[in-house]
Amino acid sequence: MDSQNNSISNAMWHAKCPRCHSGDMFPYKWWQITKFVKIHQECPECGLRFDREPGFFIGAMYVSYAMIVAMVLTTWFILYFIFGDPAFEVYLGVIIFLNIVLLPIFFRYSRVIFLYAFGGVKFEKHLKKQNQK
Repeated sequence: MDSQNNSISNAMWHAKCPRCHSGDMFPYKWWQITKFVKIHQECPECGLRFDREPGFFIGAMYVSYAMIVAMVLTTWFILYFIFGDPAFEVYLGVIIFLNIVLLPIFFRYSRVIFLYAFGGVKFEKHLKKQNQK
C-alpha cells in the first residue's frame, strides 16, 4: 500500500508535490471555477517552490496544446466514425463545448505534467515519512 502512495502516477493524478508526494499543488478543487487557476507558491508539506523560475509555467502551454489536440482528434474520430460525419457546425460546437468544460482540467494537469517532467525534482521518501509523524 505504501508503494502505491509513493507512485509518481498517483501523485500526478492527485496533483501532489513531486518531492514529497504529500502536499497539494493547488489550494482549491478544479470545479471551483473562480479559483481553479490558483497554485501554491510552495508545497505546504516540504516547502518546495513550485514556480522553479520566473515564467516557468509558460512552458506548460505546450503540454496544454498537446492535450487539446488529443481532445480534438478524439472528438473528430468519435463524431466521424460513430455518429456518421455530422455537419461542420456540430464538430465546431462539440469541440468548443468540450474545450470550455475541460479547461480547468487541462490547465491544472498541464502544469502538473510540466513540473514533473521539467522541474528537475526527485521524490524524497524520507520527507514523506517525516510528514506522516
